[in-house]
Amino acid sequence: MLLTALTIVHVVLSLVGIAAGLAVLAGFLTSKTSGATQLFLWTTVATSVTGFFFPIHKLTPGHVLGILSLIALALAIRSRGRWRKTYVISAVIALYFNVFVLIVQLFEKVPALTALAPTQSEPPFQIAQGVVLLIFVILGILAVKKYHPA
Repeated sequence: MLLTALTIVHVVLSLVGIAAGLAVLAGFLTSKTSGATQLFLWTTVATSVTGFFFPIHKLTPGHVLGILSLIALALAIRSRGRWRKTYVISAVIALYFNVFVLIVQLFEKVPALTALAPTQSEPPFQIAQGVVLLIFVILGILAVKKYHPA
């Protein structure tokens, strides 16, 4: 029962973090400061931290990604208001990591997607992740160029 509650909290934090992160990214692209910034940063930190509360039997790619996400988030939090480019790049990376995991989970939990890529090494999964990576690289570059808050 505790594991179920943890899973629900973890998923809700992740989805709120992604939604807030997309609002922050939109603000970067329009050079506006988003009111969702604190929500994005802290729910995404909480998502990464709660990921370590699940039973751990060995170090997995998910743990490595959680550590990398926390590093990106620490950089974003520290650089916010100080180093514009560092802030934007690290925030976009943290958002991408969250979306990457969302895609992994969708392919794992949605039967139609699981049927397309049961081991997540098949082309549909790789294409989905590649397209999302490309979109984030393009949006990240545009965000760095366009985000100049007053």
